[in-house]
Amino acid sequence: MPRPLSFRSPALTAAAALGAFALTALPAAATSSPSQIATSKTNGVSYLKSLQAADGSYAGSGLSNEWAFSALAAAGTAAVDVTPGGDTSKNARTVYRTLLSTASWPSSSPVVTDYERAMLNAYAAGIDPARVSASRNLVADIYGYWQTAEPGYFGPSANFNGTVFAALALGGAKTQSGQARIPQALRDALITRIRANQHNDGGWNYGKAEGSPSQLSATSDIDMTGATMAALCVSGVPNTDTDVVQAKAFLKSKLLASSGAFNAMFGANTDSNGWAVSGLNACGINAQTGDFLTSMGRTPVDFLIAQQFKPGGGFKYLPSDTSPTAYSSIDGLRAVAGGGFTAAPPVPVTPGAPQWVGQGSFTSGTATKLALTVDDGAGNLKVCSVALTPTGTSTTLGAVLDAATGAATPAGCVTGVTPSSGTGTVTALNGKANSGSNTWKVSIDGSAFASAARNTVVGMGDTIAVRWGA
Repeated sequence: MPRPLSFRSPALTAAAALGAFALTALPAAATSSPSQIATSKTNGVSYLKSLQAADGSYAGSGLSNEWAFSALAAAGTAAVDVTPGGDTSKNARTVYRTLLSTASWPSSSPVVTDYERAMLNAYAAGIDPARVSASRNLVADIYGYWQTAEPGYFGPSANFNGTVFAALALGGAKTQSGQARIPQALRDALITRIRANQHNDGGWNYGKAEGSPSQLSATSDIDMTGATMAALCVSGVPNTDTDVVQAKAFLKSKLLASSGAFNAMFGANTDSNGWAVSGLNACGINAQTGDFLTSMGRTPVDFLIAQQFKPGGGFKYLPSDTSPTAYSSIDGLRAVAGGGFTAAPPVPVTPGAPQWVGQGSFTSGTATKLALTVDDGAGNLKVCSVALTPTGTSTTLGAVLDAATGAATPAGCVTGVTPSSGTGTVTALNGKANSGSNTWKVSIDGSAFASAARNTVVGMGDTIAVRWGA
């Protein structure tokens, strides 16, 4: 079974959904009031603050609570404002950034979801994920898992969740100015694979279904359907799109009229409900009205709030549980607060604390990585992480392309560039030459494409997209 994103209980990694419940005429009004939601958020934040360790950490080795950053941001709390006993030197953002900057993080045998999880939560914590430190660029780390033989997949294609969370991270974690940092060609490649894996019932599962009639006809997982519809929407797909509408219908078919919960394989639970609601949130679909207000006047948000202990603020996993769990509390709060799978960091209240932190420039002599895509205009997209050791505080496009010929993961991103030296305009790349108005152009961090020159300045953490076309 594919490896989940390291914060779900093992039971939740199985395919979900037993039984469908038909809905009749729906009442017009939502049931959880704004004041109830506000109280739930306040109490939920208090509980998540209680999970912070004495050293200021949420994340560590193995299973940890770093997803708390996505929930805190959704609820309007900046990670830099979360401190153990008021010790601002141990604030949650600083401690998390230090962890991500460590050479031994995440492990000696990392998988792509390690970096995706970190990118989503670093962004929510106010850490620019491409500029964590002089040597850590989470965008480039993810790019390194591009599957050349199966373009559009990140990590082994059998673990479809790695591709879904690549889309969530690369599409959801924007630049500090709110710009989409990856090119449309890469978003389109991800969207194509996501569509190809949609099951016949309208949902998705953790494993690959593309090309397998038996898998495509299998019952989908509620949790993964929420995440995957969110991945489509943060990649630019509108919520009126046929595939999003089908996913919405799948979730609707799993509603329990009496509670508003989604009927997962292991019964109604906070985590499945939270992921489904977060998917709806990311797509701008109200989980309290219309299709998600049951014939008995209940909604998924009602169910989540009913799972929350008062006044403690934690959420239990199952309705029958008598104590909260950290993961359910994170999932529940993020969903009730209206969040998807990440959120822009709130403005801190700590005096002098900036909304964002990140490495501002290269450190000469310190090895780093940059994220690069090369689009030849004919559907042959190449994606890679380029390793280089800068000799100054910035570098150039020519130096990046030169490095990519021998130090790119996966290999083959750049096979040759003309001219091979100097500062002039790039006239050919990978054997394809400029022709009339069709020339090589470059975009930095989602900027408009402009003529690609070897002396184009590239800074720390810049996401570089090169394409051939008019």
